[in-house]
Amino acid sequence: MRNIKITYSYDGSDFFGFQRQPDKRTVQGEIEKVLKIILKSDINMVTAGRTDRGVHANVQVSNFYIDENITIPLKNFQRALNKLLPNDIDIYKIEEVDLDFNSRFQAKRRAYEYIITWKKDVFSRRYKTYVGKEIDCNKFLEILNPLIGEHDFNNFRLKDENNKTSIREIYKIETYLKDKNTMGIYIEGNAFLKTQIRIIVGTALDIYFGRKPENYIRLLLENPNEERKIEIAEPSGLYLTKVEY
Repeated sequence: MRNIKITYSYDGSDFFGFQRQPDKRTVQGEIEKVLKIILKSDINMVTAGRTDRGVHANVQVSNFYIDENITIPLKNFQRALNKLLPNDIDIYKIEEVDLDFNSRFQAKRRAYEYIITWKKDVFSRRYKTYVGKEIDCNKFLEILNPLIGEHDFNNFRLKDENNKTSIREIYKIETYLKDKNTMGIYIEGNAFLKTQIRIIVGTALDIYFGRKPENYIRLLLENPNEERKIEIAEPSGLYLTKVEY
């Protein structure tokens, strides 16, 4: 067997999320469909992270196994993939890796960027999240700072999440102006729960605009098993932007 690793990006706007679903257009489904055409067999990808419906990826990593008798040069393989894939997926790196490489379980760090704008723009609404008022980056960072470190993030995940543990560690959070009307939020950690980033951003926005008390994130972290109503930010502003091994 040969273990093939692909690194790619996608525009998540018109996908029903990453994970393969019956009768739904998904990122995994589209790539595996093309792999089957090229390789003449079913392929099951292993992937660093599964994004929600409407979420984008600047960097996504998957690996899959092919028969050792398939000797197609990797550059030709990459060219064939991109020729057959839809325009909202781009494979920009392909390589053969050790048989024991696993893109999901061997990822040491993952990072997301969330983009918020306070200027309405019909042409970018699929790629940013609009809020009605300007945000001060430094004040927003103060709200997010308690999340840094290892915590039980049970209050920052959907209840249908099937991970056995909700313990995760966030290494770094940054906020910055991308232009005078747009803010970026960078969050890096060892791994993230389902919809965790969108819940973090939604909660922080509620605090910033006075809909929740200033200490609300601390309350959620200190009382992880006390159920509270969660706020989920729109998927359009979210990008998987880093996977590190």
